[in-house]
Amino acid sequence: MVARAYTVAFEGVEARIVEVQCALTPGLPGFTVVGLADKAVSEARERVRAALSALSIALPSKKITVNLSPADLPKEGSHFDLPIALALLAAIEILPREEVENTVALGELSLDGRLVPVIGALPAAMAAAAEGRMLMCPKACGAEAAWVGATQVIAPASLTEAIRHYTGQSPLLPAEPGEVVADTGARDLRDVKGQERARRALEIAAAGRHHVLMVGSPGSGKSMLAARMPGILPPLSAAEALETSMIHSLAGLLSEGGISRTRPYRDPHHTASMAAIIGGGRGAKPGEISLAHNGVLFLDELPEFPRQVLETLRQPLETGEVMVARANAHIRYPCRFLLVAAANPCKCGYLADPARACARVPACGEDYLGRISGPLMDRFDLRVEVPPVAYTDLDLPASGEGSAEVAARVAAARDLQTARYAAAPGVRVNADTEGAVLEEVASPDAEGRALLSMVAQRFGLSARGYHRVLRVARTIADLEGSEAVRKPHVAEAVSFRLTLSVPA
Repeated sequence: MVARAYTVAFEGVEARIVEVQCALTPGLPGFTVVGLADKAVSEARERVRAALSALSIALPSKKITVNLSPADLPKEGSHFDLPIALALLAAIEILPREEVENTVALGELSLDGRLVPVIGALPAAMAAAAEGRMLMCPKACGAEAAWVGATQVIAPASLTEAIRHYTGQSPLLPAEPGEVVADTGARDLRDVKGQERARRALEIAAAGRHHVLMVGSPGSGKSMLAARMPGILPPLSAAEALETSMIHSLAGLLSEGGISRTRPYRDPHHTASMAAIIGGGRGAKPGEISLAHNGVLFLDELPEFPRQVLETLRQPLETGEVMVARANAHIRYPCRFLLVAAANPCKCGYLADPARACARVPACGEDYLGRISGPLMDRFDLRVEVPPVAYTDLDLPASGEGSAEVAARVAAARDLQTARYAAAPGVRVNADTEGAVLEEVASPDAEGRALLSMVAQRFGLSARGYHRVLRVARTIADLEGSEAVRKPHVAEAVSFRLTLSVPA
């Protein structure tokens, strides 16, 4: 008779149920794993054999065949160890078959029987809940998986504990969901001296999830400002935390015993490859834009990124998802992030600094910022010039609002948007609005419409640029608590759109 256990195989953020079938048949003793398994899965038989030997469990002198069904689905990773061991123990009648069949299991076995944490516990728990089964995973993954409240999560520390649980000798209590409180450090907006316009741009960007580009001389504070963006963003909602943690779980970033409500902040170096930024590589893993889902992606020295990498950002910025297409995989990942980019005005960086004149004005700036294509530049809602700060200003006492005060206004504006778009599927913030929804919520008054029409004609706003100005104006109105979008809101939104001498 065939004994069965269940586990999962990962396709992007989705976990597909895999049936682990174990059969003992007469013949030469052997242990075979079939079902399109990779090297790590094929090696599971040796780990399982050693772990059972450490528990003084002898394998029968029969031919052991383990089939991973469906057989045409690629199986990758070491998390197949535990389900293979459970199916084998059920086949030799050490564990009750009905209990094992009612479990989705994943975990890597060490040679002494301990369970090693693996990636993907959160998506596996979602799949187990959909199938109406409980989940068994290593103890270190229990707090993460227990966030899916629709299924029971059992988290033994070793194969011995798992056996005692199934046999009723020492039942384990269900795991409790854990939450990691991230240390945000002392990065406060109050540390920034001057730069009031850039601070205002960050506040608007955080309130409506608008993409922002900062251009300024080296040392003017662009990176310092961007690093303080997470401090003014509201914490992740439960649904957003689950979405984000699903991706981080697959990437192996949840290693602290739970998930975090802090929004992710990713800042890849400009030498990063396309696979690192967009996703791909072996197994079509998520890239930086997906790891920044519901958070911030900071690209410093934007013109220094390879042109091919920058151009692939266009579609994800519009759609909020990316398709990683490879020869053996087509995986779709979510990537609704807030893009904060920084750039020098020219190659040497001192184009606009009167104290250190650039020798190649204006060709130096045109060539350098020209590396950012017009269509990509068109996707930045807010464009800010960050002037250099005089060293005498650095001795002045801290002034201006801190992150806590700005974060309170941002949270209030986000609450307005949450209530406004409660009935609109796929829309959470102003940056998501389009079509009839945008016309309904962001139509300016007569004076604002006249101003916007004049700007569109004078500066040649594209259709995308026109709609992005409306979205930013709606966010500015939300920060003021205004129901209607008025002329001052439109004027401020336009001023951020036309700051730089680049295409609108």
